[in-house]
Amino acid sequence: MAEQRRVGYHWRLRQVMAEHNLWKTTELIPLLKSRGVNLSNAQVHRLVTQAPDRIPARTFAALCDIFDCTPNDLFEPYVEMRAAATANAPKRPEDLGLKPGSPIARRVRVVPDEPDD
Repeated sequence: MAEQRRVGYHWRLRQVMAEHNLWKTTELIPLLKSRGVNLSNAQVHRLVTQAPDRIPARTFAALCDIFDCTPNDLFEPYVEMRAAATANAPKRPEDLGLKPGSPIARRVRVVPDEPDD
C-alpha cells in the first residue's frame, strides 16, 4: 500500500483582490454580475473570507477573468499530513510483545498511607 496523504489548500482570493486594489467584498459583486455570476452579498463575503469547500466552475472562471489570473493564483494546494501505510502495522499480537492469554494490565491493590505519628 502506498503512502497516504491528506491534501489541503490555501484560498488566496483576498490577497489577489488586494493586489488589484479591491478592499471590500461588495466591490466584487458588480464584477461578477457583469460576467453572468449572480451572488448575494453574504455569498460573496463567504467566498472572499473563507476557503470554499466547493465552487462552481463558472464562478471560478469569472474570478480568473476579473483578476486576469490563473487558477493557481487563487488556489494553492499543499500536503497537510503524510501517514505511513497501515499495511506495515504488525499482524500478530506477538509482534507487539504481547503473549496470548496474558493480560496487558494487572490488578493492583491501593493501600492507604499509614499516618505519621
